[in-house]
Amino acid sequence: MSQPTFSSTSQTTITPHNQQPFVTRNYPTEYELDATIVRAVEAQKAWAKVPLEERIEIGRKFIDEFKSLAQSSEPNLSLELTLQMGRPISQIQAEINGFLDRAGYMLSIASEALADVPLTDTDKPGFRRFIKRTPLGVILVIAPWNYPYLTSINSVLPALISGNAVLLKPSPQTPLTAERFASALVSAGVPPDVIQVVHLSPELTRHAVENKNVQFVSFTGSVGGGKKVEEAAVNAKGFKGVALELGGKDPAYVRADADLDYTVAELVDGAMYNSGQSCCAIERIYVHESIYDPFVEKYANIVKQNYKLEDPTLPTTNLGPVVSLASAERIRKQVDDAVKAGAKKLIPEELFPEAKIGTTYVAPQVLVNVDHSMEVMMEETFGPVVGIQKVSSDEEAIKVMNDSPYGLTASVWTSASTSESSEEAFLKIADQIETGTVFLNRCDYLDPALAWTGVKDSGRGISLSRFGYDQLTRAKSVHMKIKTS
Repeated sequence: MSQPTFSSTSQTTITPHNQQPFVTRNYPTEYELDATIVRAVEAQKAWAKVPLEERIEIGRKFIDEFKSLAQSSEPNLSLELTLQMGRPISQIQAEINGFLDRAGYMLSIASEALADVPLTDTDKPGFRRFIKRTPLGVILVIAPWNYPYLTSINSVLPALISGNAVLLKPSPQTPLTAERFASALVSAGVPPDVIQVVHLSPELTRHAVENKNVQFVSFTGSVGGGKKVEEAAVNAKGFKGVALELGGKDPAYVRADADLDYTVAELVDGAMYNSGQSCCAIERIYVHESIYDPFVEKYANIVKQNYKLEDPTLPTTNLGPVVSLASAERIRKQVDDAVKAGAKKLIPEELFPEAKIGTTYVAPQVLVNVDHSMEVMMEETFGPVVGIQKVSSDEEAIKVMNDSPYGLTASVWTSASTSESSEEAFLKIADQIETGTVFLNRCDYLDPALAWTGVKDSGRGISLSRFGYDQLTRAKSVHMKIKTS
């Protein structure tokens, strides 16, 4: 066993660190799934008539309900998530906090984001015009396993507040997260048929995407999975929208004047947190040649000294297993292939005795002597591995950062607080990087006030910010000629 196990009628989640079955969920038949969607269609019509401010108030009650759920001992949400996907239990609360913070922000801007847009400044006498934001209908949200709460909140809550009904399909690795999410929503007052959790096989997922009553699909996952979703949407009757938040190979560029101690510590965390299993994890670092050697030395020392790879249910563990045996094997192969091509490993694997072949425990690794002929610098790793490459200038850094099929986030590290020219240099670099988000002196972070989006194979569409509401609604223009004589 390595990943969730499947039959034609059910799925079983396998706990990563001990490879034991954790929870099984049965699939509906196609007929049952279609009936679920019909119920969502009917429920959405009534939900859309609930005044916006009442929907927002239900959203606020949801936050309170989820807080109570997270603070209860049964179920223990932290342990439950650790046993589903393997992240150290010491790090789960941060996801729950982020989940609630994003919910609060999206509720705080809902009234303004969904308000009618008046055109009174340019209305002619006797006319009134405005633009409404109206719900799409039934939205299918397909959530991943790596941050199941954080990623699903981005679409589910704004979709509901906008007046849509939601079908939430969780990853088979983390099925309970969707059930807890939906339970808190229903307890807060969202009608049960407006938020429904569906556990689906790949075939049933395709069937749901192709269903004519599903108006929009929000998918977070792999590039391959995103292509399948888009193909299914294209093959469906009519035309439906698709948002795709896919992979990343996120770069960092460390300029010569960067605060070295701060930057190294932040970039280690950006690469290793959640065992590197984040779409916006740091996977490749470009360091100016004048500080390359001390940067690499400090970086490798932190990885050697600060990480404890152990059972993720232990409170002292800060580096857990990767999600599956298949993932562990793929990560090890990517590192081995890089070494065969000339890369050098800086982290002795004997420092991490749990990292044995045939387990999901993968030792953290820092690679130097890397280049873009190696897969480890070009394709998503999704593991605790990073390559560090020397560059000689801003221009070279921009070139190699853009030499990627992905474009989710990028970060630049420079002493902007002490040098106006460094801040100006950052802004020039930011304009030239092909990415959805560019950071200065931070990484691996989503600010809900900013649009979360990607370019190239990192997908398309937007979540979070006021633009996230635009994606989950359609504009309706109202043109009134009041005086007819």
